[in-house]
Amino acid sequence: MVTLPKIRFNRQEFSGAFGDIGTDFPLIVAMIIAAGLHTPSVLIIFGLMQIFTGYFYRMPMPVQPLKAMAALVISQKIAGPVLMGAGLAIGVVMLILSVTGILDKLTRFIPKAVIRGIQLGLGISLSLLAFKEYIPADHLPGYILAGFSFLIILLFIDRKKVPAALLVILLGMLYAFIFKIDLAVLPATFGINFPVFFIPSIENIATGFVLLALPQIPLSLGNSILATKQVSADYFPERTDITVKKIGTTYSLMNLVSPFFSGIPSCHGAGGMVGHYTFGGRTGGSVIIYGLMYVSFGLFFGNGFHEIIKAFPLPVLGVILVVEGLSLIVLVKDVVSDKRGFVIAILCGLMAFGLPYGFAISLIVGTAIWYSPLKLTALSGIGSEKS
Repeated sequence: MVTLPKIRFNRQEFSGAFGDIGTDFPLIVAMIIAAGLHTPSVLIIFGLMQIFTGYFYRMPMPVQPLKAMAALVISQKIAGPVLMGAGLAIGVVMLILSVTGILDKLTRFIPKAVIRGIQLGLGISLSLLAFKEYIPADHLPGYILAGFSFLIILLFIDRKKVPAALLVILLGMLYAFIFKIDLAVLPATFGINFPVFFIPSIENIATGFVLLALPQIPLSLGNSILATKQVSADYFPERTDITVKKIGTTYSLMNLVSPFFSGIPSCHGAGGMVGHYTFGGRTGGSVIIYGLMYVSFGLFFGNGFHEIIKAFPLPVLGVILVVEGLSLIVLVKDVVSDKRGFVIAILCGLMAFGLPYGFAISLIVGTAIWYSPLKLTALSGIGSEKS
């Protein structure tokens, strides 16, 4: 029987709490705007799901927006009721996959090299997103802010007494209060808010399943379930109780509850766990702290969220995102000694990053190559010949 660790709320957990904000925060804001969502509901429910997983797992098992769904909602401005229906639909699908044991079979079937490739592709995607959109957002002042943030992380990332992510977030807030936030408006943003109850219709569920859930399922299988299980094994090898069935079950439960309170569909994620761990999170404390931030914003500042978001400048979020991305990329190191596995990991990473529905394609193609008689002789021999 595995002894669950105690939940801590020390400086390192506070630092780790901000390890995934660069991914989550911009997506949540964009989804609220594009789909016309009820802001307090989204923030409160998202925060409560973080608190639930932090307490349940006693490790930095964070909750993230479903990225494929988010991209479609933002780009096509799909309405909130359809999004809620999609959340309920994918919750049912993931529950079936979990209780039937299909997820367990996938874990045994899909090779580690493919999972590392998916993580590599995700890491490249996050890093380039940060450099293309987040860091340049405020032009020259943003570059300067990002430069100082990078310097702080480089100096303090390994110092337990001085939490790097917390310092960077505080620097960003100082910048925002000086250049962006109208302090006179802040008192008017305060108010008590609660989630809005909502029942998705059959039409919402059916439409959401076709438009949003189907494109999301392959990404969820690859990153939210299998890759998250792999990262858990990497960082917490003693936690033998963390199985894909457990991860899939909590994934499904979150999405079977959230839509009824106007919350966005959510999942677990390898990148989120890497982000929390990189910046100091070792127990569920970092995830609970992170969740409390969203609950507080939703309960008390949901009506003025447009001002609150300015406290987290995009250049700072971009720096955190780059560190999270790089931490994912370096995980590929443990397949370097296996030439064939390394080539497959690189190939999967490039497909995951560069192709439409790349995560699904890399999962299928990479696994097929692994089990095929193809030996990749030409590629795996690269660098082995003497020049």
